Amino acid sequence: MAKKLHYFNLNGLAEPIRYILHYTKQEFEDVRHGFDMKKEVKDKLPYGQLPIYEEGERILTQSLAIAKYVARNSDLIPVDPWVVAVVEGAAYTIYDFWLKIVPYVKEQDPEKKKELKKHLLEETIDFFFTRFEKHLQENGGYFGGKLTWVEFILCGIVEASNLFLDTELEKKYPAVEAVVEKIRNLPGVKEYIEKRGPYVIDQ
Repeated sequence: MAKKLHYFNLNGLAEPIRYILHYTKQEFEDVRHGFDMKKEVKDKLPYGQLPIYEEGERILTQSLAIAKYVARNSDLIPVDPWVVAVVEGAAYTIYDFWLKIVPYVKEQDPEKKKELKKHLLEETIDFFFTRFEKHLQENGGYFGGKLTWVEFILCGIVEASNLFLDTELEKKYPAVEAVVEKIRNLPGVKEYIEKRGPYVIDQ
């Protein structure tokens, strides 16, 4: 059954999904759209936004749902229901952080953008990442005691945040940095990153 992942030619919300797909050796078409996506294309999206994942005639929306789905037949999904809930809670919190980044990304006024960035770098990042750091340290470097799909989410959101903020936020948080480095060097992921090359914002 043909698999397609649709997103922009950027990391953002789809990169963790791409990483999982490459790590689990799934064949898929990586469909990249421009930011000037035509209205007729956008109108075909179930909720008017990307990413979407296609499997044959079926379409799945929402990046967290997609990430968990494509990881389903691998050891990236915990067996214990409590651990399942714990790592999902971590995933939702990672997205709570990302929602703080979005207004900065969308802001057009240079002065307001500067203020938003200052607040993110001086307060928001530390609020969330000191907590991520503690969670990881208390669980052997993972959210649930072993590698799951949620570490891929953390890595992707860190990378996207770094791209938009022009920083390396994980450098202050050793456990977070270790997760990012582990994901980026996993079989399949490492080769994909080397082939893909770096992202830039103005594409």
